[in-house]
Amino acid sequence: MIKRSLYIIFSVLLCSLLIAGCQPAPEEVPVPVTDGGVLNLYGIDPLTLDPAVSGEMTSHQYIIQLFSGLVCLDDNLEPTPDIAQRWRVSDDGRTYTFYLRHDVMFHDGREVKAEDFKYSWQRACDPDIGSMTVVTYLGDIVGVRQVLAGESKEISGVRVIDDYTLQVTIDAPKAYFLSKLTYPTTFVVDKANVETGGNWWHSPNGTGPFKLKEWDENSLLILERNGLYYGKLAKVDFVAFQLWGGVPMNMYETSKIDVTSVYLHYIDKVTDKAGPFYRGLIVVPELSFFYISFNTTKPPFDDVNIRRAFCQAVDKDKLASLVFKDMVQSANGILPPGMPGFNEDLTGLKYDVNKARELIAASKYGDVSNLPPTTITTSGWGGLISPALEAIIYEWQQNLGVEVKVRQLEPQRFLYHLMQEKDEMFYTGWIADYPHPQNFLEVLFHSGANNNYGEYNNPEIDTLLEMAGVELESDLSLALYQQAEQKLVEYAACLPLWFGKNYILVKPYVKGYNLSPQGLAMLNSVSIEPH
Repeated sequence: MIKRSLYIIFSVLLCSLLIAGCQPAPEEVPVPVTDGGVLNLYGIDPLTLDPAVSGEMTSHQYIIQLFSGLVCLDDNLEPTPDIAQRWRVSDDGRTYTFYLRHDVMFHDGREVKAEDFKYSWQRACDPDIGSMTVVTYLGDIVGVRQVLAGESKEISGVRVIDDYTLQVTIDAPKAYFLSKLTYPTTFVVDKANVETGGNWWHSPNGTGPFKLKEWDENSLLILERNGLYYGKLAKVDFVAFQLWGGVPMNMYETSKIDVTSVYLHYIDKVTDKAGPFYRGLIVVPELSFFYISFNTTKPPFDDVNIRRAFCQAVDKDKLASLVFKDMVQSANGILPPGMPGFNEDLTGLKYDVNKARELIAASKYGDVSNLPPTTITTSGWGGLISPALEAIIYEWQQNLGVEVKVRQLEPQRFLYHLMQEKDEMFYTGWIADYPHPQNFLEVLFHSGANNNYGEYNNPEIDTLLEMAGVELESDLSLALYQQAEQKLVEYAACLPLWFGKNYILVKPYVKGYNLSPQGLAMLNSVSIEPH
């Protein structure tokens, strides 16, 4: 899932801000005591609970509890039935017929039917909604782009056969299409709920395992078990997110929350085998990729030699070791370990200061003194910059003699307006929505992709990605993706930095809290033992 995200970057900044006292902790709010128990978690306010527009992890962690779609990902990250109990694919691989369950209801008890999906998808495509995710996840469906362009009101490739049968036609056979339908943009919403007004999602009528019971902004968000849920009923009665509740590690130590992410500041403490936290530590590899993207439409990064020089002037192994204390794995390429198509033999642009200086001399600028002013866009609060970004900027200064300024945007502005806001570079990350190389390579670097914020344009790579996307023979498809990845690295489409891992602490009385390689947990699987 997931999802476009800077969750790790935000988390590090958030923890630093809280430790520094920049965000005051709210007064503690009592949560109901129930037989099923209450799972207490740390959280920050979602930016939106509208599945059609959400495009980041902070919001997704709530949306996946409140809403659902035709299919979901199983424990192996393969598409599996959800509201659709089964489906049939035509011989040409272009038409999917979904057969919906008959026992799915919105939280208010109204039955979910095929027409609800057609409405939800057409709403997501409405240009007035301004979804930045819809073309990525529904754009393969015939007619979607016409609706987005305002040329039609209906998606021609979506047909309601009857109340429980939905037929969807895509523009070409694509092995990853079903996986796209696990993304929140494709989730079903209730038309009557949406039509109550612009803030309808403050009282969402979803289909997920939980209902939104209470949301006191900057203080408390409570999810309540949905007794009408068609799947596995939640084992806890409530999930209480303590919003901006203080330093998460301190809250975990004092049992105000039951689970916490472990941030950089505390990694030595929790990895001490003789310490009190080691037994509760869980490390989950994450299908994530963090990088610096170049704005290839603006000087100096319209010159491949300058991009390569900036890449080869950063010691990523040292960054992973000293700044992150080996909590991450340095990246030579784009596809993370565990992703189909991950290439151990990929040739990266290695750290080489002399080579970097030679590349600048070989560029059309000739010398660093001729480079135009350079600014990198980042996200966060209060002017506090990521320690990793500080280290990278320092290396550019020391190794190349380049001064790079930083412009910080608040998270919502950064995440949803980056195309308009970006400077010459930006510091960002991506977590897999589904385990397929298309979700990284094409979604981030194809010249026609909405998420290609660096506006990288290479017809040779576009062709490789397009061939790989419609090649149904898995080995051949992966080989094409690997070729494309190697060329993206050689041409310095971005500066790969690291692949992520999640470090979490879970109280011994919490059972079934399973974080996926996407960094999310379905909370209806969690139970609380007496303690």
